[in-house]
Amino acid sequence: MPTLYPEDRLYHRDALWLQRLEGDEALIGINHHAQDSLGEVVFLDLPRAGATIRCDTPLGTVESRKAVSDMIAPVDGTVLEVNARLRNEPALVNSHPYDEGWVLRIRLTSPEDTGHLHTAAAYLSLMGLTD
Repeated sequence: MPTLYPEDRLYHRDALWLQRLEGDEALIGINHHAQDSLGEVVFLDLPRAGATIRCDTPLGTVESRKAVSDMIAPVDGTVLEVNARLRNEPALVNSHPYDEGWVLRIRLTSPEDTGHLHTAAAYLSLMGLTD
């Protein structure tokens, strides 16, 4: 069984994950705990390519059958791409939160500034969860 919190991601305390890519690029998505708590995701309101996101501020919203919640940016960056599949298939966030259900591809403003993010083990401990 695949892990619910992959080790190749960093986790923000407010439900999003970050995966470093080549150079100063990264993917951002919604972690297992958040998507599980939300229930079936039915809509995402996301920034457009070219938008700037700021750490610890809302970058968009996620709507489920239960609630509408802000997605809080884990880092500063510029949006390079929005996962277009989520327009027609928002539930990919539930079924594949770490691969097909990624939300944004960004260029990090300061690639070295990720020390406030948590490893999988640290996130699980912080949140009182088990994998």
